[in-house]
Amino acid sequence: MDEYSPVFAIAMAADLAEMHPQTLRQYDRLGLVVPQRTRGGSRRYSMHDVGQLREIARLGGEGVSLEGIRRVLDLENENAALRERVRELESALATELINRPGSRVFAANSLGSAVPLRAGARPERNTQVVLWRPPLR
Repeated sequence: MDEYSPVFAIAMAADLAEMHPQTLRQYDRLGLVVPQRTRGGSRRYSMHDVGQLREIARLGGEGVSLEGIRRVLDLENENAALRERVRELESALATELINRPGSRVFAANSLGSAVPLRAGARPERNTQVVLWRPPLR
């Protein structure tokens, strides 16, 4: 079981969020916190949902409108998803570096673009000197 497991019926979720069950139903209709449903259609809330309900109450207490709250929750959820994706990519990179020690994953060419390199290969280096003289007038 994790924080996204839908385990709380509406009455328990309302108690945990310190709200009336009808408020949870309204937030569900508005799409602010949408719980999962059982086969019979009953709402089931997760700890994440309860946390979002508490955040809605906090923001509402500070005078933020429901549309503003919706935007804040959307941005927080997007931020969490992006952080998770970064963790996944960092893990994949770490695994690649462990599986191929000493190899380069990529390098930058003279235009600044990333180019892949074979294991043990070194990027080409441009060591030419260019002399520029202004034209005579």
